[in-house]
Amino acid sequence: MPARSFGPVGIIDIGSNSVRFVAYGGTARVPSHLFNEKVSAALGRGIERDGMLDEQSSRRALAAIARYHQLGKDMGLRTVHTVATAAVREASNGAAFLRQVSALGLKPRILPGEEEAQLAGMGVLSAMPDARGVVADLGGGSLELIQVEGGSTGAGVSLPLGVLRTGSAPTRKKIATQIADGIKDSALDASLKRSSLHLVGGSFRALARLDLHEVKHPLPIVHGHKLSVERVAALEQIIASTTAAELKERSGLNANRLGALPAATMILDALIDVFAPGEVIVSSFGLREGLLYRELDAATRAQDPLIAAALEVGDRLGRFGDHGATIDAWIDPLFPDDDPPALRLRLAACLMSDFAWNAHPDFRAERAVDLALHGNWVGIDAHGRAVLGRTLCAAFGGDKGFDPKVAALLDSREEERCAAWGKAIRLAQRLSGGTEASLNRTSIMLQDGKVILNVQQRYSTLVGEAVEQRMKQLAKALGRNAEIMIG
Repeated sequence: MPARSFGPVGIIDIGSNSVRFVAYGGTARVPSHLFNEKVSAALGRGIERDGMLDEQSSRRALAAIARYHQLGKDMGLRTVHTVATAAVREASNGAAFLRQVSALGLKPRILPGEEEAQLAGMGVLSAMPDARGVVADLGGGSLELIQVEGGSTGAGVSLPLGVLRTGSAPTRKKIATQIADGIKDSALDASLKRSSLHLVGGSFRALARLDLHEVKHPLPIVHGHKLSVERVAALEQIIASTTAAELKERSGLNANRLGALPAATMILDALIDVFAPGEVIVSSFGLREGLLYRELDAATRAQDPLIAAALEVGDRLGRFGDHGATIDAWIDPLFPDDDPPALRLRLAACLMSDFAWNAHPDFRAERAVDLALHGNWVGIDAHGRAVLGRTLCAAFGGDKGFDPKVAALLDSREEERCAAWGKAIRLAQRLSGGTEASLNRTSIMLQDGKVILNVQQRYSTLVGEAVEQRMKQLAKALGRNAEIMIG
């Protein structure tokens, strides 16, 4: 059972390219963003020039940090972690800069490169527990690489290959050589080839966002997006042949991220050369989430991130407290062929099945689908989001309103199953009035070509016209007849 109270806590991340402040709440297993803001101070811009933090960049960064510190106090944050990475770590005036941060009332800490890599790896694992391969965290001043497998991080290195440090004419071969030399004495070797390469960092996320836009993906969500080698080459060509103004208009990316795309693409090309990954996956979770994940006990870490988040949202938005797991167990006899991946998504849908009740009745299905498709879920890909959306569309009676472009992510058999799940959930919610007690007085099963609803004699009044109607709808979706047995 996920921890029901968490935070609020904050992180001020003093990076080489940007200074970001995030306040987190929600559940400890999958913290949600209460506030998120960054300033592109480009602290690392002067490192290659003279080994120092640029004076103007430092002033911008300190002004942002002072604002974030005040916001954190006004928000009543229990803790504010303040961490600095490559630019401050390497600058000759980095210590002096941190003294100015301390004078604001914060307790900043420089992360060593190896720890920065570990936290990036833990952030990916917090969102993708089954991740296996290499995590590549690209910042303004450095590239962190670390092995992840079996829910743990392995060897990690930090290389001076940030997007602000590649030089004026970087080549794929030169960068690949730097990466290969940098990992030569580590465990990040050829044994990891054909596993996954997980991308972390704002520049990689911008590259994914551009790809989603260019392919007109029906669910343009960066986390979990997969980039093929062919798509990386195509993006490189698009970036090289399109002006920044045109790219900005087409993709909506800001100028700072657009400026980093050529270097990010070149570095990604080199990573693919060195590691020859079987797939390339983008993660929206990284160092900051890893910092929070590292503090969790083993039992909390072991929770499924999708289920933990769905339970928290269902508990917060439901009418009479969470009973999604009870609904899932109640409808389980109707779907004996569901395999473990399907069971996981069905449980998530059941946990979410009451979170749109407070919308206008005419728009509950629309609200539920929007939350399912576009919610800040992790541990799920676009296909899984489509499963949740189609299921909750049916659960809230919106069968005819589901986006056909999103439905195209499912095959016809999957869509039929999702619709049946939704109608079973819809029956459970109507029969019980959204309460667990009423549901426990009934059961449902398949027998002799029928869907049979069993209701205890003393609670026969639970069966009304609306229940009978939804029983017929469910039975039709399952290709069976409906029967209600009292006794």
